[in-house]
Amino acid sequence: MKKLESILAAQATTIGKVVDYNQGKDDLIHLDCTSNNQELSDKQLSDTLLYATWMEEKLASAKAKYGIGGYSEHRDIYKRSNHFSATEEARRLHLGVDIWGKTGTPVYNFYEAKVHSFANNDHFGDYGATIILAYCIEGLTFYALFGHLNSASLIGLTVGEVIPKGKQFAEFGNEKENGSWPPHLHFQLILNIGDYFGDYPGVCKFSEREQYLANCPNPELVLRHSFGSISAEFYA
Repeated sequence: MKKLESILAAQATTIGKVVDYNQGKDDLIHLDCTSNNQELSDKQLSDTLLYATWMEEKLASAKAKYGIGGYSEHRDIYKRSNHFSATEEARRLHLGVDIWGKTGTPVYNFYEAKVHSFANNDHFGDYGATIILAYCIEGLTFYALFGHLNSASLIGLTVGEVIPKGKQFAEFGNEKENGSWPPHLHFQLILNIGDYFGDYPGVCKFSEREQYLANCPNPELVLRHSFGSISAEFYA
């Protein structure tokens, strides 16, 4: 069977956007959420309002519409929540791409899909409102997880519902409904979702890095159709 990379490359003219972005007008900024970022203090990470203010100031100073990054990034920011430290080896390796922006930013479906599942993962540091869509392209089924949405994105959804390509189906949530994070979208591709429903790990243990990254390909395979091909620095 053809790999997802080959299929999405062959379907380049039919893959749509995930967020609004005008390459001739809008700018992006890479936001580093690893320990290399000395600007983020423990106090900021423990206080969502301070953390959100830092994000807003970074975007404003760069005159950027979005901050982006995070795929395969080893992040200390998850120490802010026990949700990622419940086992002997804490989960720190990020499996999706984060697109940091404004509350209410529209989220679009990039290709016709069905609603696989959805849930409000309402724990500190978790996804908050989450939607998982199932895609089948050239015989290959895969999934996309959209996390940190607003609560309204879940209203009226039904499992199995068809979401057409190009439809706005969600929005970025605020810190009160997105797991207590600055507003952003967590976008993640998943090949085998197993028994998960409305949820899938977006962060894994470093010791499990190879198996999770193999199952969660680089989201740039899709996001390049929103942003154009993005250099590796935006992901790690």
